[in-house]
Order: sequence, then structure tokens, then C-alpha cells
Amino acid sequence: MTASATATPAPLLRVRDLRKAYDGRGGTVHAVSGVSFDLARGDTLALVGESGCGKTTTGRAILRLVEPTAGRVEFDGIDVLGLDAGALRRWRRRCQLIFQDPYASLNPRQTIGAAVREGLEIHHLAEGAAADGRVLALLEEVGLGRGFAGRYPHELSGGQRQRVGIARALAVEPEFIVCDEPVSALDVSVQAQVINLLQDLQRDRGLTYLFIAHDLAVVAHVATAVAVMYLGRIVELAPAAELYRTPIMPYTRALLSAVPVPDPTAARHGTVLAGDPPSPTAPPPGCVFHPRCPDPRKDADCTRSVPPLEEKSPGHWAACIKEP
Repeated sequence: MTASATATPAPLLRVRDLRKAYDGRGGTVHAVSGVSFDLARGDTLALVGESGCGKTTTGRAILRLVEPTAGRVEFDGIDVLGLDAGALRRWRRRCQLIFQDPYASLNPRQTIGAAVREGLEIHHLAEGAAADGRVLALLEEVGLGRGFAGRYPHELSGGQRQRVGIARALAVEPEFIVCDEPVSALDVSVQAQVINLLQDLQRDRGLTYLFIAHDLAVVAHVATAVAVMYLGRIVELAPAAELYRTPIMPYTRALLSAVPVPDPTAARHGTVLAGDPPSPTAPPPGCVFHPRCPDPRKDADCTRSVPPLEEKSPGHWAACIKEP
């Protein structure tokens, strides 16, 4: 399966049956349960779903910031999960993470210049005056002036801090960036500025993004393809335009119906889901969404059979035993 609107013979990122489970007092938490997708170089895959569905864990498991329980991750032909400590450190220069919280992700005792410079020093890319010049150029590239290098995080707004986080990720010249809800903590007007910046950087640097979000209105402007997650699983995956035009899963339709429409006179026909998502320590049998599924075609088969993620139409995958 591919996360690109056009098939590519060798995707930059290939994820197969990725799993992550945590053992706790209340039982085993199945945070990620068999996630698979391909991501072509230069594309953006948006990973969306409710809080707690496993989006962030998936991104961190791909980067091995948390160790997967099982599965396979290939990056440009490299078996990421098979890398030893030294090789993993070298590989991480090619892959970076933009954190969700621009307030917690920066060291309050470290100047902005030092935060951006850190990656250059760790990977021995520049030092001395050359490193200083790279830092200043990066700050200008993300829309901050050179004067920000001597400031501290508490002197910056949320949007400015997130630009620092982007500059820090860019410092080591990566090819792939996991954007973990990079605009969810920002005001709407600032969100648009940061999204435009990310798109400009992708165009200029040829970057590939895994864009984690819960807001389908946001990812509509950035995604090449969208993967919808529910309770640790991808339940629908399609090119962005196709998914927004003809969603197959009732869960996807419910998410899309919740997107605000900037017209107070427009009629809304939203799908209201009953109850809360089941506990990941005790996922329901069969389709994980069946306890909340509003589809009138739901029947006993939905409670017994675990639907595989199947290609329902060219490039459009869904995990539902009912034909669209």
C-alpha cells in the first residue's frame, strides 16, 4: 500500500506491521497494532485520529525514540530496527522530529542560538564561526531575525518557539521529518503561518513529512495522502483529495463532519459517535470501531471478523468488511 497519489517503485519510508505494546498494572496497552504504509520521497502523509489512537507512538517508533515491539521499518533501503547504537546515531541525522509543545521542547537555560547549534556539534557538521553562520542562516530561513540567537525561550511567543523547533530540526539537513502536531498548541492565525513555512521548506529542500494531527481541516492543506488511525490501527488510507471526496469508513466520515465550516448559514449534517473509544488494554473483538459504528449495515460479522486494510479502489484502502 502506498501513501502517495502516484505509485513509486522505491518509497523513501516503508513501514510494515509496526506494533508497540506497554505492560502496565492494568494489563498490556496495545498502543500501535499492525500499522503499515509506504511514503514516497517528497510527499506528506498525514496521520490523523482522536487523542490516544497511537499517532505519536507510531512516529516515535519509526524514529526509534521508543522501541517497537514488532514490525519492520525501512528507510531508503535501510533496516532501521536492525541498526546498532552507532549506526542509529548516524542515521538520525537523516530523520528529525518537530515536537508538539513549543514550550516544553526547548531548554529554558539555553539560548536559541545554542539550541539550534547543538545538532551541528553533535553530528560534527560545523564548529566555531562556521557553526555561528549556519545558526543565523537557519533562523532567517524560518522567519526569525539574527537577533533571536541570543534570546531565551521565555522571551519568545509560541509561534516563534515553534519556528526555533523547525530550525533545530533543519540544522542537520534531514530528508525526513516527523511533525508531531506542530501547530495544535498555536493560535489559528499562527497555525497558517507555520504550515506555510513547512510547505515552503518542503518545496525548497525536498523534504518528506509524516504529519501527525487530529484536525482534518489542517491536513487538508498539507497532505499528499491521509491515514486515519483508530485504537492503534490504520482504518483508512488514501490520497488526500480522494479521502475528502469519498471517505469509506464511518469513522472517517464522522471526523470529516466535525470539521468547522466558516459559514454560519450552512446546514450541518454531522455524525455524532456514541460513547468513548475502547480501552487499548482491552480492544473489542472484530472491528475495533464496531462498538461506536453508526453504519446501519453493522451486523454480527463486525463483532467477529477483524477486517484487514484492503484496497477498495485504486489507491484507496479501508478496514471495513462492508463494501462501500
